[in-house]
Amino acid sequence: MRWISSVALTVLALLMPMQAKALEGDREIFPAKGPDAGHLVVHAATDLAAMRPLIDDFQNIYPNIAIEFTDMVTNDLFRQATKVCAGEAEGADILLSSSVDQLVRLANDGCAQPHSSSETKGVPAWANWRDEVFGFTFEPVVFVYDRRTVPPEDVPVSHDALSDLLRRNPEKYRGRVGTYDIAASGVGYLLAFNDSRQAPTANGRLLETLSRTETVIRCCNNEVLGELVAGRISLAYNVLGSYAYAAARANTALGIVLPRDYTLILSRGALIPSRAPHPDLGKTFLNYLLSVRGRRVAQEKSFFFAEDAALPAGVDGPAALVESGIGRPIRIGPALLAAQDEIQRKTFIADWMELIGRTRSDR
Repeated sequence: MRWISSVALTVLALLMPMQAKALEGDREIFPAKGPDAGHLVVHAATDLAAMRPLIDDFQNIYPNIAIEFTDMVTNDLFRQATKVCAGEAEGADILLSSSVDQLVRLANDGCAQPHSSSETKGVPAWANWRDEVFGFTFEPVVFVYDRRTVPPEDVPVSHDALSDLLRRNPEKYRGRVGTYDIAASGVGYLLAFNDSRQAPTANGRLLETLSRTETVIRCCNNEVLGELVAGRISLAYNVLGSYAYAAARANTALGIVLPRDYTLILSRGALIPSRAPHPDLGKTFLNYLLSVRGRRVAQEKSFFFAEDAALPAGVDGPAALVESGIGRPIRIGPALLAAQDEIQRKTFIADWMELIGRTRSDR
């Protein structure tokens, strides 16, 4: 993307890895800070910018462990992990992904090994499946808007309000709303699938409205937010709160809303592969991510939201998100296998793309 403003460059630095392309994704080596006693391999559909504070703190505790971190998009990580499970490729010691349905499918297919520790016992029931897939973040799914082009009276505070806004002002917002390309993004598909389960009628109405206003679709959080920062769109729909807040910290023109009818909550998942070359190192890193210290670093420096903490400054939404009933955690468990049913997945994506995807112009 060709961004020319200094603000956009700042957001790009915050949100996107800056290393040379590897075969599978963007890779960086974090050398051991002491005598090298271990080499941890991490494959992640999680931006390195968000993970860097956690990696640095982990190495403060374990200075003798070097880390090789490869950042992929969700679908590529899933395909690679499937090959590893079949013995067709070398793999990682731990997988991290926002597309937790893909991790559940891997575990269901025998591609994960269980892990139990004092840290895993503290994970909420909705974020732990069979001690094989664990959620380690708390990330509301939000609306993001540009204060420069969306006046206060237009800011949508619910999914219905977003649909009403676009119906009242179709020309003003034509081509000015962005969201995921769910055919390219595993997490985009997961969120769209769960939206359809939360409020089927309202969701159908919103999708129809988004289609009429020529919604711009992009592969991932970074690209959707990039369109917003560059001023090419005014509203972003279904963005992970962690990335949205990182962008808003770099650009005060961006506002964030947690929709008040319901707010999906994603817990980014972690899995130790059945064929992990160094599973003990993967489990050590997993224990850190789930620890009190790791969760504190994640909230303060990486993912910014926590179930037991107030919303970050400037975020518009209810403080007691889960307790209020507005927050709807995406439960990590067998129900997610429905989202990964191949026929259902293809049908859902085809229908969605027929309605929305025909407006996927590279404007």
